[in-house]
Amino acid sequence: MDQTERKPSLTLVAQPQEYFRELVTDAVGKNSVLIQPETEFYLVNLLHRFMMTDRLYPKDATGQAREEPLVMMVKEALEEPRAEVQRGLFRHVGDVSLYVAGYFQDSLNRKLVDVDYYIDMGCAAYSSVAARTEETVSRALYGELAEKFPKLVDVLAVVSDQTTQKSEKDLLRLYELWVRTRSERAAKALQEAGILPNETIRKDWQ
Repeated sequence: MDQTERKPSLTLVAQPQEYFRELVTDAVGKNSVLIQPETEFYLVNLLHRFMMTDRLYPKDATGQAREEPLVMMVKEALEEPRAEVQRGLFRHVGDVSLYVAGYFQDSLNRKLVDVDYYIDMGCAAYSSVAARTEETVSRALYGELAEKFPKLVDVLAVVSDQTTQKSEKDLLRLYELWVRTRSERAAKALQEAGILPNETIRKDWQ
């Protein structure tokens, strides 16, 4: 991800995991999303783990994080012969897709690869993990992450909204995102900013 698109750092808190738990619980309620407690806990851990964005990508020989396209991550996972390692690689594709599509959703609007691409890749990755998992609770967890991936993206987008300030440029991107996706989260955020989305605008207006 282009480092110039990174959002402002979160305010320092003594217990970041508890901080994220409160934000996720509130966002789940606002979006009226029904998920298992295990899934909500997974989202909290995801946000906590990716507080440092260099954890999104593997490190090179010098220890520096290198951004790697999702399609290359998937290729690596498909070619991995060891089942346990393969599950971990698919899980990482799902995690990166969910985090980027949710927390950095607005900044994706001007990129060649948009939020729909991340949603498709994330759904497929978590489905692959579920299909390769025998333990019942874990299989149900990854199955729900895949099934409700678009709604979970909106949950993380609400968390992002609550931890950052939006400029006029951000609101324009948000409006364009709503035009393309008709996201309920985007519509609510626009309404809270005093902007009423025009339902008559077609998705292909651009």
